[in-house]
Amino acid sequence: MIYTLAALLDWFGIAVFATTGALVASRKQMDIVGFTLLGTVTGIGGGTVRDILLGRLPVFWIVEPLYLVTCVAISCACFFLAHVPQSRYALLLRFDAVGLALFSVTGADIALQSGVHPVVAVAMGVSTATFGGIIRDVLSGESPVVFSREIYVTAALLGAVIFVLLAHAGAAREVGLLGGFVCAAAVRLCALRWNGSLPRYRPRPG
Repeated sequence: MIYTLAALLDWFGIAVFATTGALVASRKQMDIVGFTLLGTVTGIGGGTVRDILLGRLPVFWIVEPLYLVTCVAISCACFFLAHVPQSRYALLLRFDAVGLALFSVTGADIALQSGVHPVVAVAMGVSTATFGGIIRDVLSGESPVVFSREIYVTAALLGAVIFVLLAHAGAAREVGLLGGFVCAAAVRLCALRWNGSLPRYRPRPG
């Protein structure tokens, strides 16, 4: 079977996000069922929300169950291998950054292919990139990473916007996907490295 670049990026994003879910399960010292649950909902959560909002039913993992099998397999593998990295939290954040960047462009791409307005496509890119992580953090009792001080949602927004702008300008689909992914990943990873954040609200006299 021959996959397009968009399909390959989507598969890679699901694998990466499933790994982040399993790594969170390892930090919580869950059993293999907990690993499987967190890994699977993280891997397919964002795409499921996107498909429901776009009316693309049945959702993608019902049409292609191999997505579920992949998430389960990765989660089970992490149950036996999660102890290998010296810092699981650092690895979790970097995998999450890559997954965020991947889903920001593949989510926007799928939305555009569905014929929605470019603004809606950007919103779907951000939703696909963030909802899996939100579900993961809520289920595991963690503070959602979207509320972290570092730039997070903004990176997904940037990736989706760049992809949609390049697509609107007539650039090749692959150029838009890679351009949006690289920009989103670079912004998020730089924010992690240097604790970059947007200006925060400060109380002041009324």
